[in-house]
Amino acid sequence: MIGDNGEGTRVTAATVVFLVIGGVGLALLAFALLGGEIAHIGGIGADGLVSLEAVAGFLGALGFGGAITAEVLDARTPGLIAVSTAVAAVAAVVAAWLALRLSRAARDMPTDATPTRQHLIGTLGVVVTPVPDGGGYGEVRVRLGGQPVKLNARADHALPAGTQIFVVEAPTDTSVVVEATPTPGRA
Repeated sequence: MIGDNGEGTRVTAATVVFLVIGGVGLALLAFALLGGEIAHIGGIGADGLVSLEAVAGFLGALGFGGAITAEVLDARTPGLIAVSTAVAAVAAVVAAWLALRLSRAARDMPTDATPTRQHLIGTLGVVVTPVPDGGGYGEVRVRLGGQPVKLNARADHALPAGTQIFVVEAPTDTSVVVEATPTPGRA
């Protein structure tokens, strides 16, 4: 019996040991999430033989699963402590496998390339601030990567607000050269 929980029942030494193991698992998980890629164990594959996330999942499930089982079984004998450890080990293997699969899936997830100004060329949009004649800048709104983007714009001819446009050039990341798109019904 280690300590009193305030209600007259005492926590067993096995429960305390399991809770410490679970706490170490949580600490490793925090380290893994905050930049632990430098400490992968092993050397096979891009993320090592065993990822830090898998080790953290294993220790966390072993510790907290063992503590729960030890308390439910009131594990005060070596036999019940062994049963608690076995149940916790099964939970730990499952948790480690899931952590390994999830961390690899997150790391290997395909993502779109970061849009560049070259991706602006050919996009359609609308004038939001009139574009003056003679090389001055107005503003247009286009969709880039599914997101609305507001850019400075110039054109060969004046374009009033609301004009549908087509981007023909992107001299900088924040400015474009546009042309009005033909309006249906007009020749």
